[in-house]
Amino acid sequence: MRRHNYLLDGIVLSILILVVFLGFIRIKNGFQYSWNWGAIPRFFFRLDESGRIKTNILMQGFLTTVRLSFWSSGAALLIGTLMGILRTRKNLFPRLVGRTYIEIARNTPPLVLIFIFYFFIGNIITSSLGIDEWSRNLSGVGKTVLTIMFSKPERFPAFLSALFTLAVYEGAYVAEIVRGGLESVEAGQFEASYALGFSRFDKYRYIILPQVFRKVLPSLTGQAISTIKDSSIVSIISIRELTFQGMELMASTYLVFEIWITITIMYFILTISLSALASYLERRMIKY
Repeated sequence: MRRHNYLLDGIVLSILILVVFLGFIRIKNGFQYSWNWGAIPRFFFRLDESGRIKTNILMQGFLTTVRLSFWSSGAALLIGTLMGILRTRKNLFPRLVGRTYIEIARNTPPLVLIFIFYFFIGNIITSSLGIDEWSRNLSGVGKTVLTIMFSKPERFPAFLSALFTLAVYEGAYVAEIVRGGLESVEAGQFEASYALGFSRFDKYRYIILPQVFRKVLPSLTGQAISTIKDSSIVSIISIRELTFQGMELMASTYLVFEIWITITIMYFILTISLSALASYLERRMIKY
């Protein structure tokens, strides 16, 4: 049976390689496209006036995508966990709050959410809290930390709008994943936590949620990968993530296929690395 599976995998891989090869031949001969892969490496790193190595446009976009995906995935996990817990409460009001959030977020196109947060909610919040002025008045060290962790100070409000948009949108799906995990936990676990005198917070922290996350880790990994791919949507509000930088670069160099193939590979590296990390964590959880 195993030999049969290996043979089938080999046949499928050979077909895929053949399709890719024929695609390249078609592009080269049919469209008369002149490949120029030698121009791509310089878009990752460059030398400044003093001879130091600096990140260039593609690497800057890649790092922005990493930051945006990391923070929005973390925020989506927090929002989704809270709403998932509310969805499983016995009282009507918490369940209504969780259900309303999930239905609105899941059934609203992410592009619409981006415009709502960026032009309406984001402007109101950043203006009322003074986030824009705060980010611009930071000291040199503060600006460096903000740039490394999030984005440049002048782009920080837009970055926050994109972050919260992705967190709200992806959090609705995380909530349903967490709800399914909570409903799979035996009722005896909840009863045991009450019998041991745990508070409501400690019950979820020490007993319920560790079991839930062990069960739903593959689904959460898939949602995190979806967040990485969905982050390309925020290019519409000029967030300089990987897709936005690729479009800018393509418009100025006309290296259409080289740039989009490179960007595809960069997204693949990011998602496959996350999958490998999740597989490692899953194996660790099984041991314990």
